[in-house]
Amino acid sequence: MITMFPVPIHLDKNNANPMYMQLANQITQMIHQKQLVANTPLPSIRKLASHLGVNTVTIVSAYKQLETNGLVQAKKGSGYFIIEKAPKTSTHVLDIPMKQMTQQQIHLRANEINFASATPDPSIFPITAFKNYLNIVLDRDQGYAFGYHESNGYEPLRESLSHYMKRHHMINIAPEYIQIVSGAQQGIDIIGKVLLNSGDTIIVENPTYTGALAAFKSRGVLIKEVSLEQDGLNLEELEHLLQTHHPKLLYLMSKFQNPSTISYSQEKLRRIIKLAEQYDFYIVEDDSMAEICYDSSIAKPNFISLDTYHRVVYIKSFSKLMMPGLRIGFIAVPPQLSTLIMNAKHHTDISSSGLIQRTVDLYLREGDWDQHIEQMKAIYKRKYTLMLNGLNSLKKYGISFLEPNGGLHFWIKLPSYIQSKDFCKACQRQSLLIMPGSIFNASQDTSTEQYIRLSFAACSEEQIVQGISILEQILDSFNLPKKMTILPLI
Repeated sequence: MITMFPVPIHLDKNNANPMYMQLANQITQMIHQKQLVANTPLPSIRKLASHLGVNTVTIVSAYKQLETNGLVQAKKGSGYFIIEKAPKTSTHVLDIPMKQMTQQQIHLRANEINFASATPDPSIFPITAFKNYLNIVLDRDQGYAFGYHESNGYEPLRESLSHYMKRHHMINIAPEYIQIVSGAQQGIDIIGKVLLNSGDTIIVENPTYTGALAAFKSRGVLIKEVSLEQDGLNLEELEHLLQTHHPKLLYLMSKFQNPSTISYSQEKLRRIIKLAEQYDFYIVEDDSMAEICYDSSIAKPNFISLDTYHRVVYIKSFSKLMMPGLRIGFIAVPPQLSTLIMNAKHHTDISSSGLIQRTVDLYLREGDWDQHIEQMKAIYKRKYTLMLNGLNSLKKYGISFLEPNGGLHFWIKLPSYIQSKDFCKACQRQSLLIMPGSIFNASQDTSTEQYIRLSFAACSEEQIVQGISILEQILDSFNLPKKMTILPLI
């Protein structure tokens, strides 16, 4: 404990968060609460390290994190100082064009709470373990770690992923049918290059992931939408489109769908797979959330685990499980598409980072991945429960939502006389960033204009409490009746 700041600093070596992040977070809170004001100097690195009983690297890392976040500025020869305001490059959800918002280009000011981003909290990244394996790879492989790798991916990593999917998800994928990609976004793009030509038709869920929409639109295709029910796509709508438009593929998310949070029932999985065979289209299954499940009793199979027709192209990203900046993921490819997918990957960027592939391989092989997943779920479950309890207290204002028991966000339906864009603007004025439902459509469809997406991924527990309080104030300001009939979710 130290009193060099307005309030004491507490660092816990046994905490899941690295100590530098603990320090950075506590200083950030002081800045938000105006306990540290503009031009205030931070303690010198050596002095603070000595008082806290930590290595100077911890202090440097914390100060650098604060500098990256736009909260402090380094002055040559003088140390670090609290800056007066956020950088001029700062942008906001509704101050910027919808295009930037769709691309998740959200930069926070110092006092803002981020319910908009589904990007994981950097503090839970397993920095110590990952750095250890990174160093092992560098010592073991030296310059070979930086060379071009096989276009389909580093073979030991593909073997590790094959074992992982069988062990954790009961999914059998032979290593030769695993294609390493630089994140799910690249995976979607590569699949589009292989399967789609300009003028083709595809089907997507309504609502759906905006990044996928952008990738498919770049192929010049016609995008048709099917509404979601609480256990998956509306099959009547789907089959009608299959009969009339003969799509090349169906893109969907089977577990904790983004943004609706729904998970598919086994019955719908099987029926959609049969439809894929009957109408000759591929199912592109984007699975980024399966591991983030807070109740094992609701575990459900994936499309790929039930596919006997080789109709499913499965995408798994590590962005939500570790950090998006790793840019690593994989595609499980049907045998008839494997060569085409590999060639498309080669033409796109030759191969994904060999250094990262080799490091992730060791991380999986040595068992650290399993430990990280459990630790991550524990952290996120606390945040999930906190936001759930807060949102339940707001139902008196007429909001409604599913309780997904997994994932990193909630999909909230506002009362009929509140449009999500108006609500988002009101939130922004109170320094709370949220996502309007309207951005998750492929067309000008208005079905999501009453929805907002609230993510807890990037927030501290304290910020979740603060954010819920702001939501209540804004709901109250719209003069909503305290009792109203809850509208159906979907």
